[in-house]
Amino acid sequence: KDVQKETEPHLYLSKEEVKEKIQSYNSSVTDKLKMTLNANGIYTGFIKVQMELCRPITVQSSQSQGRCAHSNSETAFYLPDGCVNTLHISSTNTVREVIEALLKKFFVADNPAKFALYKRCHKEDQVYTCKLSDRERPLYLRLVAGPRTEMLSFVLHEHETGEVMWEAFTIPELQNFLRILDKEENEQLQILKKRYAAYRDKLEEALGGVWKPG
Repeated sequence: KDVQKETEPHLYLSKEEVKEKIQSYNSSVTDKLKMTLNANGIYTGFIKVQMELCRPITVQSSQSQGRCAHSNSETAFYLPDGCVNTLHISSTNTVREVIEALLKKFFVADNPAKFALYKRCHKEDQVYTCKLSDRERPLYLRLVAGPRTEMLSFVLHEHETGEVMWEAFTIPELQNFLRILDKEENEQLQILKKRYAAYRDKLEEALGGVWKPG
């Protein structure tokens, strides 16, 4: 039943219960990002989403920044680590809609099906991460958990490697990814060559000192 409540949250709170929780939530807010209850029972508010993406994203080239690989009018680049985005959403917005809104805000051209939204919870000094289903309502989860992000936070990830829908990628996207991977492989190879060359020089120097006559 608890699992069902989490996957179908809109079915388990009356309007009065929602009103009480929103009042309690707003009284604890410290960053002015309060929730608002409308006359029709739908409420709106804010969630913050940590962007933790390992693979490059594809955006319009005019919007790109950072390390890039160009392909016509689009650019693939890595999103900076620790990027956090704040979204204003309603209680009716699903996880899938939140992902689409995030990608639109960043001008990301990638298929939303490539990404998943996770919730990160802190319980008894332990951190738990769980992927949310497309049907869940993030604002409800935020309301129930309260405004403290150390109790509950949202994270955007790519699907795990085994779950990646490669057919969702376009040919230019895949070609961009290959070019980026080739570049990074060459960079790492040059670093390794320099490191081992330095080790070799030191070993030869040490051996020369050991075997030097007199």
